[in-house]
Amino acid sequence: MLFLDELPHFKPSTLNALREPLESHEISVVRTSGRARFPANFQLLAAMNPCPAGLHCNTTTCRCRPDQVQRYQSRISGPLLDRIDLHVSVPAVPKALLLAEVKSEEKIIAGTVSDIAQARRLQIKRQGKLNSALSGKELDPHTLLEKTARQLISRAADQYRLSARGFHRVLRLAQTIADLEDANGISVQQVAEALSYRAMTWEGNAGGGAGFTGGGAGFTGDPDGSRSDLSGADRA
Repeated sequence: MLFLDELPHFKPSTLNALREPLESHEISVVRTSGRARFPANFQLLAAMNPCPAGLHCNTTTCRCRPDQVQRYQSRISGPLLDRIDLHVSVPAVPKALLLAEVKSEEKIIAGTVSDIAQARRLQIKRQGKLNSALSGKELDPHTLLEKTARQLISRAADQYRLSARGFHRVLRLAQTIADLEDANGISVQQVAEALSYRAMTWEGNAGGGAGFTGGGAGFTGDPDGSRSDLSGADRA
């Protein structure tokens, strides 16, 4: 697992170097004497603020100019975002919740771990591999999706300009959601949930939700002490 905090503060060239291993799960090093390949199969997690000022801004006032927000967000390229499956806005934790009595989450965590393990077993039994390892040829929408789900993803592909890579990643994620729910086939609700993690448009305005559009993918954040978390692998 690779976790990158304050993602836009990394050099764009460094971030773009992740594109190859996220796609092929290996790193190629080319020299005059030859080429060497090294395994690089990892899960990418990243976090960022929606604007440069971060905690100094909130939902009603932001000290950052629109051009500053745009430059900050544009340090993350569209092709890199296109390789990230889950784009999640994380709002600030309410003070009342911070002061509340801490309740044990062990049962909730145990239940989640059990659901993930069951979904992984189902995938191995069905196709001999995890959904994240399925190729584009193995993701036939006519076989996997219900009619209404096919119609939804078709409209979304046009509206959000999903690339072929993004289209297949949505299908993999929708299949994973269906597996977690122990469903037969992929419903329109599961496709809608998968799209919600990547088909949101960024609108770079100060004092509001920050946004970015590129490569058919996007994620939103709330400047009120919030962060955007990104995950580069399927949930199962």
